[in-house]
Amino acid sequence: MPGENLTREEARERAAMLTVDGYDVALDLRSATEPVADASAGVFRSVTTVRFRCSSPGASTHLDLIAPAVRSVSLNGRALDPAEVFDGSRIALAGLEAENEVVVDASCAYSRTGEGMHRFTDPVDGETYLYTQYEPADSRRVFANFEQPDLKAPFTFTVTAPAHWTVISNSAATGDPEPAGEGAAVWRFAPTLPISTYITAVVAGPYHVVRDHYARTLPDGTVLDVPLGALCRASLARHFDADDVFTVTKQGLDFFHDHFDYPYPFGKYDQAFVPEYNLGAMENPGCVTFTEEYVFRGKVTQASYEGRANVVLHEMAHMWFGDLVTMRWWDDLWLKESFADFMGTFSQVGATRFPNAWITFANRRKAWAYRADQLPSTHPVTADIRDLEDAKLNFDGITYAKGASVLKQLVAYAGQDAFLEGARRYFKRHAFGNTRLEDLLAVLEETSGRDMAAWSRAWLQTAGVNSLTPQVTHGPDGRIAEIAVLQGADGEHPALRPHRVAVALYRLDADGALVR
Repeated sequence: MPGENLTREEARERAAMLTVDGYDVALDLRSATEPVADASAGVFRSVTTVRFRCSSPGASTHLDLIAPAVRSVSLNGRALDPAEVFDGSRIALAGLEAENEVVVDASCAYSRTGEGMHRFTDPVDGETYLYTQYEPADSRRVFANFEQPDLKAPFTFTVTAPAHWTVISNSAATGDPEPAGEGAAVWRFAPTLPISTYITAVVAGPYHVVRDHYARTLPDGTVLDVPLGALCRASLARHFDADDVFTVTKQGLDFFHDHFDYPYPFGKYDQAFVPEYNLGAMENPGCVTFTEEYVFRGKVTQASYEGRANVVLHEMAHMWFGDLVTMRWWDDLWLKESFADFMGTFSQVGATRFPNAWITFANRRKAWAYRADQLPSTHPVTADIRDLEDAKLNFDGITYAKGASVLKQLVAYAGQDAFLEGARRYFKRHAFGNTRLEDLLAVLEETSGRDMAAWSRAWLQTAGVNSLTPQVTHGPDGRIAEIAVLQGADGEHPALRPHRVAVALYRLDADGALVR
């Protein structure tokens, strides 16, 4: 039995055989407010309908689902025995047709670990809050699906919850909540554009909500209007400076539209600041989640505001690089994270009140990369991710900070204009699709004329740091006759790489001041 793991080869085989046309997911979250001691309070009902095509009729595949119980499964109208087809993490589907529809009715579990549907009870007022967190592979804890990034599809969510709650998802609601029995309501959301399972999201609870909007006239004369939302739990409302969040959000949207030439594609843009969050933030399109540590409870330094702005812009960059265009498999996790890390700082400097963000990047992110790259656990930026277990271990300083640092170097190597033109071509060429590193390098070679394969081999496919040591030779008169820079590497990671460095000479003047 494979357990909860999924290998890269299994994902490749499944993607080669299947095309997913859409999901309808109905979640009943009314049990969330029941006393935890009540047995029914630990689970919620999840009913999923998946429509997909199979290029090899008669073949077999599986859906991914981690749930305490499956009530029923039907494939193309034929009832399957859950006891026979469900092993705790997979639902076996045999005898596929060219066009298929599978319906899974399951009892899924609320989480206290931040994986799947996380439930939190506010100690201040006793209110219950829910939010989802999936990356890399925890949407299967909330609904049955094909849990891999390259089987994109539209998702239509329907959520039943207490009527006084706010419920948001990736797309806008199609109308007002509909009454659903005593104290409950149903929220129906419009179908999403094709996205990966790991960036779908639901946030539900009595959240405090602030609204705004962003408008921009596009080159074709049409007006893009993006409804904006900012959410936090009600007990933090008095501390929530949503206006500053919206200011940075609008500055970022302007900046990315100026540079990417691809309109924000996901309709609304909600940002929810949620409790007990394991991460800094998550780029769910239209429904970004952040740790509520960014809701400042008192006076904080400008560095705190700068840090929050960087995370807001990092996640926004993902709307294009990661959500619109997504890695095929987790080998290229670094690609979206490095790009977002770079663009977060690039946009901060170019669009916000934090013009010195590159200094912060050098002090924090690059320093983190140097430390991580000298540990026994270091690895090439382009890691070999054999399965989901490997993927979970790859969210580290190499993937984020070193990746962003070498991407900054790549921008300098290609030229900023060539890099941004390459990004524009990349978005248009691969919109709503999946890519690998080679796809990005191909467009950058087109726009820059540089050999990107050689650069990639040197900087992305090797690990470890180089040491650069100046060697100075003096002439008979004591003046410097020659300067050389010697490059070294440690024994475990002996790769030497091309570097471009500035060499400056300084002297002390008569007053003892250092003069270049």
